[in-house]
Amino acid sequence: GVARALVAAADRHPLDDHALAHLGAADVVLHGCRAALDAAAGEIDADPVDSRGAGERRAARVRALAEQAATEVMARVGRALGAGPLAQDGRHSRRVADLTVFVRQSHAERDLARIGALVLAGGAGW
Repeated sequence: GVARALVAAADRHPLDDHALAHLGAADVVLHGCRAALDAAAGEIDADPVDSRGAGERRAARVRALAEQAATEVMARVGRALGAGPLAQDGRHSRRVADLTVFVRQSHAERDLARIGALVLAGGAGW
């Protein structure tokens, strides 16, 4: 929803190259997050009881990717559009506030450190 503010801005006036670059970057990060969620869903469907013990690492990875995507999208929309949408569009400002709360629930580097420990315990897998 936050990224849609860029599309809505394009409906009102042509986006300059910088705003288009921010929109493109938001699309890339959101596509990557969607792909990770789809892959995780497929892995869960293939092993619903987590017999391979991959669930903790998978969940931590997806949460970290979602947090990174949310942070990047908020930053890019803000850089492309400035403060206007936050001040003038109540729905957009509520979305940003809700997303900020989600991001703040992350344990940031502690979560990434746990993923690192899981990598060492189970092999990189990449």
